[in-house]
Amino acid sequence: MKSIKPFLTYIQQIQHLTQNKGLIINDLSAAQDALEKISYYALIGGYKDLFYDRMTRTYKAGTTFADILLIYYFDDALRDLVFKYIRIIEQEMRSHISYHFCEMYSNKQSEYLNPSNYYNTKHSKSSIPKLINILNYTANNDLEHEYIVYQRKTYGNVPLYAVMKTLTLGQTSKMYSLLSPSLKSRISKHFSGVSQLDLTMHLRLLTHFRNVCAHNERLFSYKDRYDIPDTVLHRKLNIPMRGQQYIVGKKDMFSVVISFRYLLSDKDFFAFKKSLSSLILKTVKGSPNLSEQILLASMGFPSNWKMITRYRK
Repeated sequence: MKSIKPFLTYIQQIQHLTQNKGLIINDLSAAQDALEKISYYALIGGYKDLFYDRMTRTYKAGTTFADILLIYYFDDALRDLVFKYIRIIEQEMRSHISYHFCEMYSNKQSEYLNPSNYYNTKHSKSSIPKLINILNYTANNDLEHEYIVYQRKTYGNVPLYAVMKTLTLGQTSKMYSLLSPSLKSRISKHFSGVSQLDLTMHLRLLTHFRNVCAHNERLFSYKDRYDIPDTVLHRKLNIPMRGQQYIVGKKDMFSVVISFRYLLSDKDFFAFKKSLSSLILKTVKGSPNLSEQILLASMGFPSNWKMITRYRK
């Protein structure tokens, strides 16, 4: 095993970056302030890659501390932007699930706590009790949400629309996956061109990206372990393939853009795309050492990504 890296003071960290790694630091005071607020590991370890030569283990000629800080703040703004639009999808899924479930059964809590109202298969057999335990605790024991307590005390019943407000996107996604095919069909029809299975895959990926945003982890170059489905947009954008697999737009940041295209309204997606385009342009203009091509490639974006709104889904 490698020896443990020694502790370095902020001054020593700066000296290491300049003397050993070839990083240009024009404002020592500002650099130390950034290291104090963000930490060496989160800033340098997280955002050096676009400027770092792994063969020489030094920074590319001309790279400055400000370049790395620029990518850090780009990612910070990207997290806010992506999180905003994932929340829109999250709320819409809560609304559709509660509406169509109650339409099929009723708004009595005994209905969503009934295992027979879920699709029991070999794969879902263990997941249904776990979901019902979560729903049961919220309906009968939760004291943190005033509206839940009110429903319980006033009516002796906590309807699904109230419980849905307490669920995470991951729990909401799991609940959708456990519904009957007929219920999933009613819900997926709200999203043009998205099948039941495709919606499950989109939600699973967005859940993981939402967690990256919520935990303040590096987002722009994150790659998930799960794919979104192959879509018409992959084909129409001529996404390159390796064998039968698309190289990008499956589990990277561009896959989120594709999921947004299917799950957001046109109005919301155009607003998202406009904000994202502006953020990318602002970031590229902020550094002479960063090209748009490099930044887009790091996110899994094809060069023609803006054409995504030209095609029918």
